[in-house]
Amino acid sequence: MGTEKNISDMKDKEYNKSKKRRRRRRRRDVSRVQKLYETCKQIFANCGPGVVPSPENVERVKAVLDNMTEADVGLMPNMPYFKSTLSDGPPKIMYLHLHECDKFSIGIFCLPPSAVIPLHNHPGMTVFSKLLFGKMHIKSYDWVDNLLPHQSTPSANISDNDTRDWTGLRLAKLKKNSEFTAPCKTSILYPADGGNMHCFTARTACAVLDVLGPPYCDPEGRHCQYYYDFPFPNFSVDGLSVPEEQQNKYAWLKEGEKPEDFTVDGALYSGPDIIVN
Repeated sequence: MGTEKNISDMKDKEYNKSKKRRRRRRRRDVSRVQKLYETCKQIFANCGPGVVPSPENVERVKAVLDNMTEADVGLMPNMPYFKSTLSDGPPKIMYLHLHECDKFSIGIFCLPPSAVIPLHNHPGMTVFSKLLFGKMHIKSYDWVDNLLPHQSTPSANISDNDTRDWTGLRLAKLKKNSEFTAPCKTSILYPADGGNMHCFTARTACAVLDVLGPPYCDPEGRHCQYYYDFPFPNFSVDGLSVPEEQQNKYAWLKEGEKPEDFTVDGALYSGPDIIVN
């Protein structure tokens, strides 16, 4: 009887050890894409438009993204997405959809050399952008309306022959204007800081993994607005003075329609699956 009990106890212990090994193996086998999804689900759960996750939670998402490469999402630089084609228009950009819910979205922009994502905004959003491979130039701005005198109207310092409508200009400060080469750290922008309006220009073929919290949503007023930027000296405002050596850090932005030659086509994501839970 004692021997049978000892054997049973040994089997139970071995079974429990085996279960623990399987759990550890499953934890090790979780893809980085799955880990990214699960982290985003946790940190954006109590967020909404204009609500930024805590610094600790921002770091959690950043830590996952910082270690990701194109291999983690099933991409290779020699794929057709990243090759320039002979055409009269600009290089075609492809977007791979990974996940979207009302709290956040995950997707990848695939850019051939010289492809451009024009200057655009992210209303009420916290955005993480990870350059998976390649070289890219990023230019970004934040609004600085507080520098303008109350009810001021910019006056154009340009040719009288220019009949364009200059109403609606807003002053912005340059946040970034530099090139990034993978591997590099994740870029983060916030609803009112970090370069909420940005433009991407591919210097080489490259891929950018984006996390948006919350995602764009036209019915809720979070639509993607495009902008044109103009040098600070092109316009003047009574009562506004910026030292000449600092004027290149500011620009005037004007809303515009999406450029006609800018198109993004959808493509099938073929990397590791995201298990939604």
